[in-house]
Amino acid sequence: MAPISAQKPEWAREAPRRFWDPGRKLLKAIRDYQRVIDTTGPLQTIRLKFIALRHRFWSVITQCDIPVTCKIGGGLLLPHPTGIVIHPDAVIGPNCLLMHQTTLGSVAGAAELPVLGGHVDVGPGAKILGPVTLGDHAVVGANAVVVRAVAACEIVGGVPAKPIGRNTAYESPIKIRA
Repeated sequence: MAPISAQKPEWAREAPRRFWDPGRKLLKAIRDYQRVIDTTGPLQTIRLKFIALRHRFWSVITQCDIPVTCKIGGGLLLPHPTGIVIHPDAVIGPNCLLMHQTTLGSVAGAAELPVLGGHVDVGPGAKILGPVTLGDHAVVGANAVVVRAVAACEIVGGVPAKPIGRNTAYESPIKIRA
């Protein structure tokens, strides 16, 4: 299996594979809205309303709160799209994976929001709160509460999240000596 890129989106990961594919259908509605909002023409309003209705339908089915204005990189996977909450201003890099009951949000008084790098895997029930940055290929364990930055290729878990390992499959084999 080829390694997953942290920079180049793999759009095929988002393509619906069958009629009942709630996570991918929700993402398709978000992508369609973001594509159509920048167009002009007499049918734009009708198309936006139809897409917003599709987004609302899939949001209810999945019980997710993912606004159509989110900054989501390509290749996002939502394998079990139940109860995912994403703040409208949070940033998600390409090829990330969000499991069920995941929250990307702010804490009281914080103006900045989470930024996920490329190919970040977030386990079920994890909460990523406040002005934190997760580096490329980072992994967040189940039910972890991330309130501090996570380095690239780092695996974190616990409450509050602490480093518990390294994602060595994506680390550079070349080490630079100081």
